[in-house]
Amino acid sequence: MNTRSEYDLLGNMNVPADAWYGIQTLRAAQNFSISGVPISHFPELIRALAMVKAAAARTNQELKLLPKGKADAIVFACQDLIQGHYHEQFIVDVIQGGAGTSTNMNANEVIANIALNKLGHEKGDYKALHPNDDVNCSQSTNDAYPTAACLSIQFAADSFVPSLRSLKETLEEKGKEFAHIVKMGRTQLQDAVPMTLGQEFDAFAVTIGEDIDRISEACTLLCEVNLGGTAIGTGINTPEGYAKMVVEKLATISTKPLVPASNLVEATSDMGAFVFFSGILKRLAIKLSKMSNDLRLLSSGPRTGLGEINLPPMQPGSSIMPGKVNPVIPEAMNQTAYQVIASDLAVTLAAEAGQLQLNAMEPMIIYNLLNSLKMLKEACQMLENRCIRGITANEDICANHVENSIGIITALVPHIGYSNASRIANTALHTGNTVKALIIEENLLTEEQVNLLLSPESMLSPSKVR
Repeated sequence: MNTRSEYDLLGNMNVPADAWYGIQTLRAAQNFSISGVPISHFPELIRALAMVKAAAARTNQELKLLPKGKADAIVFACQDLIQGHYHEQFIVDVIQGGAGTSTNMNANEVIANIALNKLGHEKGDYKALHPNDDVNCSQSTNDAYPTAACLSIQFAADSFVPSLRSLKETLEEKGKEFAHIVKMGRTQLQDAVPMTLGQEFDAFAVTIGEDIDRISEACTLLCEVNLGGTAIGTGINTPEGYAKMVVEKLATISTKPLVPASNLVEATSDMGAFVFFSGILKRLAIKLSKMSNDLRLLSSGPRTGLGEINLPPMQPGSSIMPGKVNPVIPEAMNQTAYQVIASDLAVTLAAEAGQLQLNAMEPMIIYNLLNSLKMLKEACQMLENRCIRGITANEDICANHVENSIGIITALVPHIGYSNASRIANTALHTGNTVKALIIEENLLTEEQVNLLLSPESMLSPSKVR
């Protein structure tokens, strides 16, 4: 293999001649082989890093720290990365020591070598344009990396929210489709009172829709960045006015309403916005898992379960039991949710592990947040397209459950009293008679009154019948 020699603090090393990364990236790739997930797995992070570097280059140019030729070459390289080129050159594992330094240097070296090529120089000719002195000018990993993280999470959320919104809309459509189907509601897995299948799906839609707004709110916290704070937030090695200028330029490039943190020292060490965002994802995961549990229960059977709905069959369910079809799509959503919930714990522990002026565990935080967003996006699309859209209702089973339920007697309590209702319910349970038949038999109400009180109009909303 053809190589080129590069030098750093630890000495010389041979780098593949065709690599756009450099020696520090290669060292990191050799040191960290943990998750098997390289930075390239998250294109949003690469795009965000490139935007940070482009904003810094233009700011440094205006402040006379970089000549126009170098700044133009750096911005050219950054635009290539923003457009999706050279992403395979980001080879460092996302889980790494050093608070993200390896990720930052992977970006610095790739950008430097693309820029060198633009200027007509060979890769590794860092005397002409240097990864640290030029690409990383006026920056530290400790402000460039978390700022890029804030942006990348917002980009990933922008990609995820449409999937969540589409899932919500499909649940609403099912709510309308099933609005006429009366069924039994259940509490603690026991018969409760009647509702419609449409109301059940409407509730799913509302609970999912709530978190679309919460994600948007959480993204606003990620718009306050510490770029310009450099090592610990004091702004060492930056000229006066740099922080304000560079964030303004980054806001323009990213189209996100970014602002400098009010206290850069605090912002450099605090992981609160990431913890908050992670909590929102955990909350959503819990809701999606609960909904998936409900779908599995409602479709249980086909002969010995609730059987009120049918999930679309997606694959044979057993290697030994012929004819079995399992609820594999909700099960996969459950497992996705469990991983997101576990990731929230990892984010929490990593955030707590910060010490003094920096949190060295940021790579773990960023990996888990981006991975959770990626998994949730794919899982929501799967659930919508391979499950929710194809759900059908078993109207006869729903009607039979209502007719034979003891729970409907709740609707008669205001008219026959709690004691009579309890006695009738107990008799129905032990004799197998219906509530309706026993009420009429004991002359507690006429058949006409019972029919009116047990009508959907009376049972499914605040009663208009007295």
